[in-house]
Amino acid sequence: MAQDIALDQGWAPSACTLPTAERPVRLAEFDAFFADAVQAVRRPGRELLRLELVFSPERAARAAELSARENGCCSFFTFTLTIADGRLTLEVAVPAVHEEVLDALQARATAATSA
Repeated sequence: MAQDIALDQGWAPSACTLPTAERPVRLAEFDAFFADAVQAVRRPGRELLRLELVFSPERAARAAELSARENGCCSFFTFTLTIADGRLTLEVAVPAVHEEVLDALQARATAATSA
């Protein structure tokens, strides 16, 4: 339980405008998405996370919708969804000041895909 709290604190920096009461719901949405859609987690740079997703139109739509909602409250994220050659990839970039948020996101994605 302490680990989840620590990750949650790294997940929602002061720049986040999502109401505190809604944050556990959003976190659960990401966890469910990661468990269902993520095949591989890569970190090509300190400010960039690459999630290789199971290819399907439904997962692409879900990735786009969740990314758009997250960008609405945490505008420092840059999400890039790429659909090419039968592959689906979601890249998440942050400014250096928010690297710890990306660390927490990577930890949650890795944990969800390992479960």
